[in-house]
Amino acid sequence: MPLDLRRMHAGFNALRAALPMNLRAHRPGLKVWARAQTDIDRITAIWRECLASNGGPFLFGARSMADAMYAPVVTRFLTYDVQLDEVSAGYCRTIMALPELQQWIEAAKQEPEEIDELDAEF
Repeated sequence: MPLDLRRMHAGFNALRAALPMNLRAHRPGLKVWARAQTDIDRITAIWRECLASNGGPFLFGARSMADAMYAPVVTRFLTYDVQLDEVSAGYCRTIMALPELQQWIEAAKQEPEEIDELDAEF
């Protein structure tokens, strides 16, 4: 099963809707929708297969764009304390340990929570 990057880019809509990305939040105990759980199960199956096939620690052995595309999913899983198998949890730890991701998260946390130009009056 090849990793389908198009699916990562535009798919997993239930996951995106149920667990929106929020780097400032920590929301353990949130009930995960059944459709979102289906997405989570699919993602972790992809991760396990890629890691087993390629020897890890990244999806294709060495770091690649696939890992960059899954980094936001990793942050969602941590924000909402999604229960993961040990292989998937280990992959999340590997991604979160990347200095570039830590810098990106810190920069995001420095941004204002509200951006006047993006707020529309209704």
